[in-house]
Amino acid sequence: MPYDDENPPYVEPDPEVDALTGDIIGAAIEVHRHLGPGLEEGLYQAAMEIEFKLRNIPFARQVPVDVSYKGEVIGDRRLDFIVGGLVVVELKAIEQLAAVHKAQVNCYLKITGLKIGLLINFNSAVLKDGLKRIIRA
Repeated sequence: MPYDDENPPYVEPDPEVDALTGDIIGAAIEVHRHLGPGLEEGLYQAAMEIEFKLRNIPFARQVPVDVSYKGEVIGDRRLDFIVGGLVVVELKAIEQLAAVHKAQVNCYLKITGLKIGLLINFNSAVLKDGLKRIIRA
């Protein structure tokens, strides 16, 4: 199958990153199990922060990252989480994920130089239906 944005080439995950993404997903499942869908994104962020602390998962929340254009900083973005210095985590609480949300995480990966991102939509009846793992090639 040829490479495109929807079907990037498969890359075997680094064992450390793979374990970390599993820990993040486990934390998100626990938050979703307790809170369920229907709340605002900020409440899920606060709950994820608590769950990361309880599980001793290193993280930074609302991380400011410079955005550059042709070598000039033009502003910044705040990322929901960078976990373990390796994984961008973007949370949503919306009806349905769209291609633009995956593009947003890809953009965050590009500006941070990180390779793996998780896009998590807590407004899903079953969390696995609202979970996307994004790999920057």
